[in-house]
Amino acid sequence: MKNFASLSEIHESIRSGSVSCRSLVNYYLDRIDEHKDLNVYIEVFAEEALVRAKNIDEKFFAGTAGRLAGMVVAIKDNICFKGHKVTAASKILDGFESLYSATVVKRLLEEDAIIIGRVNCDEFAMGSANETSYYGAVKNPKNPKKVSGGSSGGSAAAVAADLCQVALGSDTGGSIRQPAHFVGSLG
Repeated sequence: MKNFASLSEIHESIRSGSVSCRSLVNYYLDRIDEHKDLNVYIEVFAEEALVRAKNIDEKFFAGTAGRLAGMVVAIKDNICFKGHKVTAASKILDGFESLYSATVVKRLLEEDAIIIGRVNCDEFAMGSANETSYYGAVKNPKNPKKVSGGSSGGSAAAVAADLCQVALGSDTGGSIRQPAHFVGSLG
């Protein structure tokens, strides 16, 4: 699959028929499976993402798709998505299911982005190396012997390893900027 430089490039490719939202999701699901060793994803919403992609493909050709149609997004495990688990990478919250969606998630869904899964982070977003997660450390896709940075190391690594197009993180004092720098992505 081609590496897209922008969302408008994805839209052009969907219009021309060279790609579909469903084929994009399948591409990322394959990449996620191939790179499980990086320990980036805590949970992948494969079936849900594929169903959503199919619906968005239909909306795209009907002219009713939102501005983010075709964008495949990962969310940090401290961002709530109604009906989905959210643990902030902590054993304490293992099994907890969110009762609501964060505003950022609602807005992404309203504009037809496709959320593919939740990514690893430092426990309770408190760390700078992404080594304190209940689920284990996230490996740096550029050099697996190095840390990915934190606390949004899973988000940064997901983008750097081409496991999604965009990933949401959270930042209090460098939790997006530092891991982005560590893995060579933009944050």
